[in-house]
Amino acid sequence: MSASPPLPLPLLKRIPPGLWTALAWYAAAVEPIVEYVVMPQVPTYSLNYPRDGLDSLGAQALLAVAFVLILAGSAVLRRRTSAAYGLVIAGTVISTVAWRQDEIPPTQFLAVDIALCYLAATRPRRNSLTAAAAALGTLAGYLVLRLITGDDSSIAQEPFVALTVVIAWLIGNSSHQARSHNAELHARAAAEAVTAERLRIAREMHDTVAHSIGIIALQAGAAARVIETQPAKAREAMLTVEMAGRETLSGLRRMLGALRQADHDEERQGRAHAPAPLRPAAGLANVEQLAATTTAAGVRVEVRWQGRRRPLPADIDLAAFRIVQESVTNAVRHSGADSCQVRLDYRADELTVEVSDRGEGGGTSTDTGYGLIGMRERAALLHGDFTAGPRPGGGFLVAARLPVPAVTEAEAKAGVR
Repeated sequence: MSASPPLPLPLLKRIPPGLWTALAWYAAAVEPIVEYVVMPQVPTYSLNYPRDGLDSLGAQALLAVAFVLILAGSAVLRRRTSAAYGLVIAGTVISTVAWRQDEIPPTQFLAVDIALCYLAATRPRRNSLTAAAAALGTLAGYLVLRLITGDDSSIAQEPFVALTVVIAWLIGNSSHQARSHNAELHARAAAEAVTAERLRIAREMHDTVAHSIGIIALQAGAAARVIETQPAKAREAMLTVEMAGRETLSGLRRMLGALRQADHDEERQGRAHAPAPLRPAAGLANVEQLAATTTAAGVRVEVRWQGRRRPLPADIDLAAFRIVQESVTNAVRHSGADSCQVRLDYRADELTVEVSDRGEGGGTSTDTGYGLIGMRERAALLHGDFTAGPRPGGGFLVAARLPVPAVTEAEAKAGVR
């Protein structure tokens, strides 16, 4: 019942960031071992990777420690990003000690850049700046160490590697800002959807009250005309007026007790919704008609009534029908099923509504679709419960529980909604 099935992530995004970090580091670490230690000796020679650099057991042990640190850091990069980032830097530094290097090769530092990019994308800016400073400080330490020892035999690589650190941080920070902006836009859109839904519910409540006032006016007029000639009829009409008034007031208390006043800024800016015209409020009496119309459209709707059907308060009756209507509409549009089931269970103190299907459409209880937001809002305003999500055996289930206040015997006889 979701607005659209979830799209699969691109292949590059499905690979965990820790795996990217490990692949980059191990590729840079294994290549010189194969080229300068395992392969037969060739005339070429590397200052960064001397052929006898790993001859001692101490060097081999240090390189093994570096491999373990990088593996551990890559494994926990998603769960403990800051600690994992520190392990990646430590492993990189120890690998240079094992090779007796006085600088970090740029390819070896690429793994640190990847980890920094992920940290900047997922953690607060304060943490990412600290991490970038740690990387730059490590590079500065190598540069200072060479200056102290007087080794100026080659061009310093640290400024170029530092530039890659800055670029990695900028990429990660941009991703973090984009995600924060999208989350803010989505939260704002959801809040606006809730406000619009509450305004629509308030307008429907207005229609319900207008309908009840019309009944009161008609019954009061009838009672006034027959009060002298038919006192029993007049008494029955006034009883109807009393019940209708109490029911309307009860509905207003429930609604006004939960509704918050909508923001009037949009109205001042000329973007407020126009009030809906007065119309008879829909209710559960129209469920059968809804089922017939949907069945004629190609999706068979089965309606099951359980419990003793009885008049319901107007706001509960309307909310239940809207939940059924929205759920059936979503089943037709998104589930791909050829049928759905509607179950309405009248219990002593509540009404339960369930709409289920066996379709293949996806969805969760946290779906971003505003249809689910509206249904959940209706249930919450009536102090009820609402759930929506995939069924264990396949398909989708929408369930709502709406508390129903106790109905007096006089109300039941009057049949007032």
